[in-house]
Amino acid sequence: MPDLQSSMQPAGAVLQIRLVCATRLSSDEFFKQAPLGRSLRHYRTFPQHQRIELRLFSDNREGLPELYNRAIDEAARDPAVLVFLHDDVHLSDFYWATRVHEGLRAFDIIGLAGNRRRLPAQPSWIHVNASMERDDFANLSGVLGHGTGFPELTELSVYGVPGQEVKLLDGVLFAVHSEVLQRSGVRFDPRFRFNFYDMDFCRQAERAGLRMGTWGISLVHESAGAFRSADWSSAYDSYLNKYGE
Repeated sequence: MPDLQSSMQPAGAVLQIRLVCATRLSSDEFFKQAPLGRSLRHYRTFPQHQRIELRLFSDNREGLPELYNRAIDEAARDPAVLVFLHDDVHLSDFYWATRVHEGLRAFDIIGLAGNRRRLPAQPSWIHVNASMERDDFANLSGVLGHGTGFPELTELSVYGVPGQEVKLLDGVLFAVHSEVLQRSGVRFDPRFRFNFYDMDFCRQAERAGLRMGTWGISLVHESAGAFRSADWSSAYDSYLNKYGE
């Protein structure tokens, strides 16, 4: 498990952050081509006194839940702040590590965008029904950039003020102390390989009494999602069946 910062962690330093990411690319290709891999080279020595690790699942063909759960199990022997995130994101906040620690002092689990309520048969954190009608902005929270980097944004999606407690989070990024997941038993469900794993994870967290919230961390996401694809529709049916909706 490579360190992005090789210096020793000083006494009294905050718990290391371990980025958990799956990519179809090889390890070399990830650092050369993937937005996340290209972003990380800027954080090899900054922020100071912060140990940043990367748990990369390269050449991946497995579903995200199996890999994320593997990282959770590994953290039982080596606790860390786990940050589950996609490979097609640009970290564009110099102080993102500090923001993560700040957010986890306020909530058990943080993300970047989410919904303050959850409705039966809701197909995503932002939509309220199968017709993909967006929820009212009064119920949404957080900010996400979309595009190929910064400042080349195609859109700055301002859903609402971050720092609010929510019921659902966008799965582009989850941050949580590994020990919180160990104590609560919350895991990712393998039946949701690439779709609805985030919705299900949030519902498990809610059942476990964990507080979720959005936090202000600058990030640019290259993908807008693939709603209504065949894989998405199949996962939606599985999700509805699991929760009797």
